[in-house]
Amino acid sequence: MPEWSVADTRERVRVSLRESFPVMFGTEWERARDIFYSALEVQHLQHVTPMPGAADALAAGAAWPQGVVSNKAGHYLRAEVAHLGWAEHFGAVVGAGDATADKPDPAPILLALDRLGYAADQSVWYLGDTALDMRAARAAGVTAVLIGDASHDGGIDRAHPDLHFTTALDLAVRLRARA
Repeated sequence: MPEWSVADTRERVRVSLRESFPVMFGTEWERARDIFYSALEVQHLQHVTPMPGAADALAAGAAWPQGVVSNKAGHYLRAEVAHLGWAEHFGAVVGAGDATADKPDPAPILLALDRLGYAADQSVWYLGDTALDMRAARAAGVTAVLIGDASHDGGIDRAHPDLHFTTALDLAVRLRARA
């Protein structure tokens, strides 16, 4: 396979493994998946760092039910949540493979809301840092909230969020004002 540039990698890793690997590796996608997960098992938690200000935003949002929806495989996502000591914040943690489809399909957001006991509507905020996250939020019928500038994904205009916060700390300020 040809070597990827950083730009190639960023473009290809937005969707879940079950969607991206068959396209990237063809008939060998399951073998590639096994190699990837083997390497990830050894080192994945060594590289987990939260977005600056994320802990403040979690604390500021404690007045509302919170969940996580990601295109990371559910097993790894739940390990990361535990590793960061954030499990008590989340009533639902839904990763790739946990729902019938992965983002940008609304299924994982709707599954998380079901686990939290809530229906999808505009009072629900789905936070993300990519255009794909914003698409998934809109597909689920919830408010699409962009954190950061999405420069790794074509920028704010491409993401087209309903709400935008430059940093997680800015989100925390807004949440404290609403609590």
